[in-house]
Amino acid sequence: MKILRAQKDGRAFYAVLENDTAKQIKGLPFGKIEYSGEQYPLSELRLLAPCEPSKVVAVGLNYVAHAGEMKEKMNETPIIFLKATSSVLASGGDIIYPAASERVDYEAELGAVISKPCKNVTPEQAKQYVFGYTALNDVTARDLQKVDGQWARAKSFDTFCPFGPYIDTDFNPDGKRVRSILNGQTKQDGSTDDMRFDTFELISFISQCMTLLPGDVIATGTPAGIGPMLKGDTIEIRIEGLQPLINKVV
Repeated sequence: MKILRAQKDGRAFYAVLENDTAKQIKGLPFGKIEYSGEQYPLSELRLLAPCEPSKVVAVGLNYVAHAGEMKEKMNETPIIFLKATSSVLASGGDIIYPAASERVDYEAELGAVISKPCKNVTPEQAKQYVFGYTALNDVTARDLQKVDGQWARAKSFDTFCPFGPYIDTDFNPDGKRVRSILNGQTKQDGSTDDMRFDTFELISFISQCMTLLPGDVIATGTPAGIGPMLKGDTIEIRIEGLQPLINKVV
């Protein structure tokens, strides 16, 4: 299934996308799906980010080539950090270039969405806690990341976490191409098979530290090729098998 979250006449709701029709569901989508009986053409809706996470847990330096371009050593365990939930943005929304930064980068990533409370699970168990997957852009104020020496501010400006447009519950994350395309030109081109720690290892590791809740998003790291965006640019994050995430920088 493809799950979306949308707004119509000022009212937000979740829906299942079938062809170009959004079939509204009752409440949240993470348990049993119950339809409300209302449905709308996709063209009549304003798409929102496809879920409302209590937290976005991101992973740094999870691709060997990216660690190399950043001149950083690979860690023995995942490096995790949080992006503020106020940074969440829908596909089609505008990434706002903050006045405090002089370099804002794209980072193409596969996002995994959690389905139920998850604590102290093994990598083998972790698959049972994944609701689905989505494309994500871990937007980063690169200059501020270097100045601060830690990542919270650089990663958490408003609009710095676009993901969507949908959550695909049937997606298999293995061997999928991960690309960023800036103004029509491919900048990053990697594969999920290049991750040092796969999705389920990451979920297991994070769950040893914090309880993951339904709708929480795990950003699994970015391949090599990161670079700056400028005002007026259009950035696409394309994960093979998922709908592209497209945003403009303003």
